[in-house]
Amino acid sequence: MNKPSCFLFLVSCFLFTKPVLAQSTTSWSGRCVQHGDVATIQGFECLFANILQVIVTIAGLAFFFMFISGGFKYLTSSGDEKKLATASSTLTMAIIGLVGVIASWLIMNFIQKFTGVNVTTFEIPGGP
Repeated sequence: MNKPSCFLFLVSCFLFTKPVLAQSTTSWSGRCVQHGDVATIQGFECLFANILQVIVTIAGLAFFFMFISGGFKYLTSSGDEKKLATASSTLTMAIIGLVGVIASWLIMNFIQKFTGVNVTTFEIPGGP
């Protein structure tokens, strides 16, 4: 990596990170942890919600960086057909990925409206 890329990577790591709350029970209170520090099977609900939040964030960042990268390649292609095809392919794949993520969410909402089953939340029965 060259120096500007390393600098941008380090700056983004410090600007876009969230504090780690693994040792704090406040983020796990309620359905996930009962009686102070005893984990329950409902802890998988919180784990699933956290994993889903990370995946959606990564998908959004991937779209953003692919779109910026494709736009930069498109601007610097200087009329070269091979570079232009690569740039347009990058832009197309970025848009297809974003449409795929949005379509999956819309399909889940459609299933929820059509069947009445709440498929957008992960819940294990038997909790408090």
